[in-house]
Amino acid sequence: MSRRCSSTPGGEGVHSPDLSRVPAQGSPPAQAQAQAQAGGDGAAVAVTVALTAYLHARAGEFLRGLRLYGDSGADTAAATEAARSLRMTARRIGGTLHTFRPLLDPVWADGLRTELSWLSGTLAQEHASTARLNRLLDALARLSGTATGAEAGAGTGAASGTGAAGGGPGRGALTVGAARAAALLERRLTLARTRAHSATLQALGSARCHAVADAVAVLTSELPPAPAAGALPLPAEADAAAERRLLDAVAALPLARAGHPYNAEALLNGLATASAEEIQDEPWHRVRTLLRLHRYALEVLGPERNPVLDRAGQVLDRHRDASEAAAAAAAAARTPRIAPATAYALGVLHADQRHEVEAARFAFQEIWQGSIAVQAAL
Repeated sequence: MSRRCSSTPGGEGVHSPDLSRVPAQGSPPAQAQAQAQAGGDGAAVAVTVALTAYLHARAGEFLRGLRLYGDSGADTAAATEAARSLRMTARRIGGTLHTFRPLLDPVWADGLRTELSWLSGTLAQEHASTARLNRLLDALARLSGTATGAEAGAGTGAASGTGAAGGGPGRGALTVGAARAAALLERRLTLARTRAHSATLQALGSARCHAVADAVAVLTSELPPAPAAGALPLPAEADAAAERRLLDAVAALPLARAGHPYNAEALLNGLATASAEEIQDEPWHRVRTLLRLHRYALEVLGPERNPVLDRAGQVLDRHRDASEAAAAAAAAARTPRIAPATAYALGVLHADQRHEVEAARFAFQEIWQGSIAVQAAL
C-alpha cells in the first residue's frame, strides 16, 4: 500500500523526529495476546488485544486516506473528504496513544502523538476557515432577516452554504452594513483558507509527513512494547485516569450558572481584551478535549457508541465553533478605518455568536446533569 503523503515535492531540511523505535513485524493481535499473557492477567489480555486491533484498524484507515488524497488531487471533493478522514483518524490514533501511554514505549508513543497532532492541526485549518466563514455569513443573513424560513429558525448551530457574501444558499440581499461586514469577513477568512490550503499541501508533501506515515505503517503490524513489561498497569486503569481528568474538568465548570437560561455570562467580557473571552472559554474547550479522549478510549474497549456522550461532544463542538466565530467577528471589527455601519454589524454578529456560546453551555449542563446515562457510561 502506498504511504506517500502527496505528489507535491518538498521536505528538504524538514526536521524528522525519531519515530523508529519499533520491534520486528508480526501479527498485532497475536503478539499483543502473547505479551499480555506473559504478564499473567486475563483482563490485560483482552483489553491489550482490543487496543492493538483498534490501532491496527485506524492505521489502515490513515494509510488509505493518504493514498486517496494523493490519487484525487488537491482541489477536488474527494481530496477534501480524504483530508477529513486523515484528520479524524490522526486524532483517534493520537488520542489513543495518549490515554494508553502506560502500555506503550513512552518515547515512541509521545513522538508519534506529537507528529499526529501537528498533522491533524494543519489539516484542520482549511476546514475550520471554510466552516467559520459559512457560519458567519449565515448568521449575518439571519440577523438581517434575509435567511430562508428553515435557516432562520435553525440559528447558527451548523454552518451551511458556500456562496459569496449575500449570495449563498438561503441568503438574500443584506443591509449596507451587513453586506460590508460580510465582504470584510469573506476577504479575511478566504485569505486564511488559502494560506491553510497551501500549508496543507506543503505539510502533506514534506519529509516530516513521510516519517509520520512510516511510523503509522508500523501500527498495521504490531505495537512497540513498554520498557518495563512486568510492571504494566491494567489497560482499564489508563481509561480510568482519563475519566478522572474529565470529571475533574467538568467539576470546575460553572454548570450551576450555565443552567440558568439567558444568564449572559458569555457576554461579560464583550468589551474587554480579546484574551478575556479566551480565558473564559478555555475550561470548556478543555472539557471538550478530555471528553473526546474518553470517547476514543471507549471505542477501544467496545464498539458500542453512547448517544449521550456523543450529544455532549456535539454540543461542545458547537461551543467551540461559536467561540471561534465570535473571535473572528471581533478581530474583523478591529480593522482600521471601517465604516460605522460595518463595525455595528460586526458587533451585533459578535454578540450573536456569544449568545450561541451561552446556549451551548446551557445545553451541555442539561445533558451532563440531567442524564443518568452519562454517569453509567463513565
